[in-house]
Amino acid sequence: MIHNIYLYILTAAAVSFLIRVLPLTLIRGKIKNRFIRSFLYYVPYVTLAVMTFPAILTAPQIPIAGILAFIAGIIAAWRKVNMVGIAALCCAVVFFCETFVAFIL
Repeated sequence: MIHNIYLYILTAAAVSFLIRVLPLTLIRGKIKNRFIRSFLYYVPYVTLAVMTFPAILTAPQIPIAGILAFIAGIIAAWRKVNMVGIAALCCAVVFFCETFVAFIL
């Protein structure tokens, strides 16, 4: 079994390149199917949610702080607060929750 790092790098680059180039070469015209267009419209939002949700719950030292920050973020988003405001609010909630628990202990 050959362990050649350059072969691994070349394979990873080729796969990454094909993932980006194939849709451009296979789909030339405008997508007319409403279902596919709707699906593609929501892909970036779902991808962002899937990447950030586990971090919200696991990044704080105290899991309840992450849950409270998540709830505060949902409420702020529902009230149409911008992304920077939501991020600042969630960070503040985690900070105060962890500070309060550390102060008690």
